[in-house]
Amino acid sequence: MIRSLSAYMAKAIDRPLPAKVAEKTKHHIADSLAAIVSGTKLLPGRKGIEYVSTQGGVAQATVMGTTLSTSVTLAAFANAMSAHADETDDSHQGGLFHPGCAVVPAAWAMGELKRSSGTDLLRSVALGYDVGARFSMALGGIQFLLAAHSSHAFGAIFGASAAAGSLARFDAQRMRWLLSYTAQQASGLSCWIRDPDHVEKAFDFAGMPTRNAMSAATMVDAGFNGVDDSFSGARSFFLAYDKHTDTSHVARDLGRTWEIMRSNIKNWSVGSPIQAALDSLIALIRAHALTPANVKRIHVQVQDTESEIVNNRDMPDICMQHLLAVMLIDGGLTFDSSHDDERMHDPAVLAVRKRIVYEGSAALSKAGGRQAILEIETTDGRTLRHHTEVVRGAWQNPMTRAEVDDKCLPLMAPVLGRRRARTLLDRVWALDEVQDIRSLRKLLQPAA
Repeated sequence: MIRSLSAYMAKAIDRPLPAKVAEKTKHHIADSLAAIVSGTKLLPGRKGIEYVSTQGGVAQATVMGTTLSTSVTLAAFANAMSAHADETDDSHQGGLFHPGCAVVPAAWAMGELKRSSGTDLLRSVALGYDVGARFSMALGGIQFLLAAHSSHAFGAIFGASAAAGSLARFDAQRMRWLLSYTAQQASGLSCWIRDPDHVEKAFDFAGMPTRNAMSAATMVDAGFNGVDDSFSGARSFFLAYDKHTDTSHVARDLGRTWEIMRSNIKNWSVGSPIQAALDSLIALIRAHALTPANVKRIHVQVQDTESEIVNNRDMPDICMQHLLAVMLIDGGLTFDSSHDDERMHDPAVLAVRKRIVYEGSAALSKAGGRQAILEIETTDGRTLRHHTEVVRGAWQNPMTRAEVDDKCLPLMAPVLGRRRARTLLDRVWALDEVQDIRSLRKLLQPAA
């Protein structure tokens, strides 16, 4: 396993991506940059930036959304904290982790250090998604998560370290040592679900795995050697988690199945289990001109395996009932309206929330995917129903480049300025032509 994986990782930087994979990778890089830039104004992002600003560090990479430059490890950490400051970032449902919030900050920081081209960045990010997803699935997926481990942290660290090691142009031997240092630092508990402010969750999903991955990559880049194979033999990585592991996932179909093609981009900047319910509600609002005045009751069903994650939570962007109420009142949902803490106490919103019945469905969990069923009783006696079987932005129903662009520009513009945000997105769509990632630094800083 380690022989084939390390050899593949070492050659990925020089291996052209299929056109459709390169295009999808641009979608996820743009989406991740938008999550980072918008996240700099949210609490976890602010905390990450404040923390690294006190740590010193040679100016090697950009802390996005600021004028600060610092070491690659600290810059990647801060950018990762911003990337998962809320629920704007992407996800990989099979691997049960959020790849973009760790892989893209790690790749971008290492790309700045090494003055990598846009083509190299694309290839390294695609590799990070491949490696992160495969390791997470090998650890057992949902069973690993239910055993109190955080699949989100484990998938993220292996993905981030693969991307960084690729841009450092490690050969197969150094890839082995990179994976060994990564395995030593892999950690994470799923108690993040109890985090009240999304700060520790941002650390668990993104900040910690990215920081640890960059530590592994920079140590090997500095000449550290290590164990050649931490994944087989006595006292090895998978033996520590052997209850549900299936190591055949790790190197299966590398170069044939691209996990970035099976990753989801969120149409709405809110928690993943809420996406399908919002798709159903907006469809019914548009079809039947629904408002609070003509809605008597809303019954929403989502997968029972994830229903508690978004059930009556205290944070607006991960509270199912709150977001459905806001969408019905406003006739839509924006980044600002989905992050407005004050509206959690708005009497008009609370009145609509009382009409919402929320249910976890075992049948929808068994059906798989990201689904929701919404039934609405109107004041004139009708019952309206909408079943979102495949949410927009899921890999089976992907967003177009134009849709991703339409999502990203409003997220970036308030921080970078509209002109700079527009130019940055245009450069992302043309990453193949960028000779040095460092040349994009200024576009990631706030406009004067």
